Amino acid sequence: MAEIRPIDAPGAGERFEFGANWRRFLARIDEAAIAEAEASLRELLGVESLCGRTFLDIGSGSGLFSLAAMRLGAGRVHSLDNDPESVTCTEELRRRFFPESERWTVGAGDVTDAESIRALGRFDLVYAWGVLHHTGAMWRGVDNSCSAVATGGLLVIAIYNDRGWRSRAWRAVKRGYVRAPVPLRPLMLATAGPPVFLRSLTVHLRARNLAGFIRRWSSGGRRGMSGWHDLVDWVGGYPFEVARPREVVEYCRDIGLVPRAIHTTSGLGNNEFVFLKPAAGRVQAASSA
Repeated sequence: MAEIRPIDAPGAGERFEFGANWRRFLARIDEAAIAEAEASLRELLGVESLCGRTFLDIGSGSGLFSLAAMRLGAGRVHSLDNDPESVTCTEELRRRFFPESERWTVGAGDVTDAESIRALGRFDLVYAWGVLHHTGAMWRGVDNSCSAVATGGLLVIAIYNDRGWRSRAWRAVKRGYVRAPVPLRPLMLATAGPPVFLRSLTVHLRARNLAGFIRRWSSGGRRGMSGWHDLVDWVGGYPFEVARPREVVEYCRDIGLVPRAIHTTSGLGNNEFVFLKPAAGRVQAASSA
């Protein structure tokens, strides 16, 4: 079994206000951002629609991917977040786009609380992209997310890549950010932000995709997200845990999941995983396929 090394134990008040950042992002969500979110779901899952499938959005944040799942035809969507402002943001998107629909429900809840996750039932698709590493109990979050996946269903998670001392250094930055007085935080962003911005520019220039860089930092880029709001999330996003791809795959295999797709990064960003939950007794066969 993969060695599990808990690295985060946030104290009282040592949590980034993700919901406040999503509230500011909400004003920028437009048709282009929604289309990007839909495209990212189709690409990651290898499907053209979610027609008739149930979808649990763990850590719904702005609600953008719950909305994308609805637009792709999901039969039922439940959005879950433990941040009250994130819940409010998701409810606002539901009000804007699907005010009369009973297919989309929104609620407060904590993925590290096994009982509350169990009470939700099982879903064909459980989506926890870039969420579990911010709980302070990442592996417990993986366990509980897995428990919500129906037999034959998929678990989608994205977890920050472990880059050794670089990850530890960023953890210190993030912890410092949430501990800092609010008036000092813009200065921290101004100090820590440029390296992230320049790395993004370098990656796009190497790919000869300057237009993509401009879109990323102006109107939104991959996954429909905003470069600026992602930067604030990155610098302030604490609790903060990381894992190497092999650790995630081994851990998930040990709890009965089979990897379907893995997209890794060489940097500090997210490694993406899609896992299948096969029927009991079929894990070994599916793993050998």
